[in-house]
Amino acid sequence: MSTLAISSHVFWIASRATGISALVLVSASVGTGVALSGRLDPASGSDLRIAHEALSLAAFAMIALHVVSLFEDSYFHPSIADLAVPVLLNYREPYMAIGIIGGWGTLLLGLSYYVRRRIGIARWKALHRLTAVAWVLSVIHTLGEGTDGGDGWFVAIVVLTVAPTLLLILVRISNSRRPPARLNPLARSLPDAGGGGT
Repeated sequence: MSTLAISSHVFWIASRATGISALVLVSASVGTGVALSGRLDPASGSDLRIAHEALSLAAFAMIALHVVSLFEDSYFHPSIADLAVPVLLNYREPYMAIGIIGGWGTLLLGLSYYVRRRIGIARWKALHRLTAVAWVLSVIHTLGEGTDGGDGWFVAIVVLTVAPTLLLILVRISNSRRPPARLNPLARSLPDAGGGGT
């Protein structure tokens, strides 16, 4: 096997490895973000915030490595525009375009944390919820674009990565739709335990 063929194979493997790693990190980041925003574990709020930020930054780095490794793949051989603009490169569409949109969404929505005061906290929180949409797009891209899509080990990694985050999102949605607890009429009619009177 020639040096060029070996080099190309290494970058192909690297793109697969970094893509899977990016999905794991983004999933973990979204999961911790959901737990943090939903106060699913109020006692560890500061720890979750630190973990969420660390996982997000690691995910951004892995997404960047995933893209950079594709530039050196002699079979794929994309241009910068091919990997930056959706539907420009006609390769395994629509999964390539979905991945590009998901990647940009993850990066921009994640980095918006550092300008949240300029955006306005309330507006930023509403915008940041779209991170879950970018994550779903990334999952679709991984399943549709990846050459390992039918392999058992790959499916196992995706399921073990995606299922916990999806469960947290469903719990968060369920909690947000639950009406606030109200006292029943009998309890409201009883005198205050601390009040005096006969």
